[in-house]
Amino acid sequence: MSTPVPGPTIYDVAAAAGVATSTVSRAFSNPTRVNATTRERVLAVATELGYRPNPHARALLSGRNHTIAMVVSDITNPHYFELIRGAEMRARASEYTLVLVNAEESPRVEYEQIQRLASSVDGFVLAASRLPDENLRQIAVQRPVVLMSRELAGLSSVVLDHVQGCRQVVEHLASLGHQDVVYLAGPRNSWMAATRWSALRSAAEALGIRATRIGPFTPRVSQGGAAADGALHAGATAIVAHNDLLAIGVLRRLAQRAVRVPDDVSVVGFDNIFAADLCTPTLTTLGGAHADLGRSAVEILLEAVAPVRTKESAPQVVLPTELVLRGSTGPAARPAV
Repeated sequence: MSTPVPGPTIYDVAAAAGVATSTVSRAFSNPTRVNATTRERVLAVATELGYRPNPHARALLSGRNHTIAMVVSDITNPHYFELIRGAEMRARASEYTLVLVNAEESPRVEYEQIQRLASSVDGFVLAASRLPDENLRQIAVQRPVVLMSRELAGLSSVVLDHVQGCRQVVEHLASLGHQDVVYLAGPRNSWMAATRWSALRSAAEALGIRATRIGPFTPRVSQGGAAADGALHAGATAIVAHNDLLAIGVLRRLAQRAVRVPDDVSVVGFDNIFAADLCTPTLTTLGGAHADLGRSAVEILLEAVAPVRTKESAPQVVLPTELVLRGSTGPAARPAV
């Protein structure tokens, strides 16, 4: 068995280019600190020799790993597909690697995974984090953090405008004659669940209709049965579920109980996942440009980890939502029984 021939080293490049090894290192890890002519010569020699810098050595020299972590609350939720795609594309465009972490809807798992990765990544994008505020602030001291689908004073964030979006949902239902709306709440420690309920309740009060909250529910299809039973017991003619997965589970249960949608009761979800257009009936839902959400979050994080920062504040970006009308909403008839 032949012994593999070792590749060129940083010392070979330095000798061939006639510079110090520290100059070669800076040409790759911190190019702004090297004269442009010298940098071009070093890169040309490196290319000619077939030299590729060791990423671990680069991390030690530059203090950066060129790796960021994106933590999602539940990787099985299709809502995250577009967010992840947008985040990965933006990271790759800047030659960063995106590491994906599944928190399994558990604050404990989320915190443990973040602490395990803190020394090997340059920053975190936390999507729908379930962690308490004090934990988020603690992590932000260790590494730059951008929140997605959550806001916290002092930390950068990117969210969809669910205040305006929930107003559109309630106005849509009110225009169809619905006077009673029930909100099937998401997890107890979900910032978005609290935000949606507050916005739905305010919009309902402004329009003079009754809004009731039931839950919390785990935002999965399997929880839709219990959620639907609770909504029917409340007697509302319109159901707004925390997300599309829960709403699809509600639709299944209503069909089992011979409750017609939308003739007897209307159903609305959130996120506009691909399955919202495949269920029966198709699901009216509040969505938005989720890929843009992921791109924006990584853009802000890359700005925070850059060697020379141009922005010191923590931006809080709000992107527009879009109410997609489908077959699950219609004119109010009689209260569901």
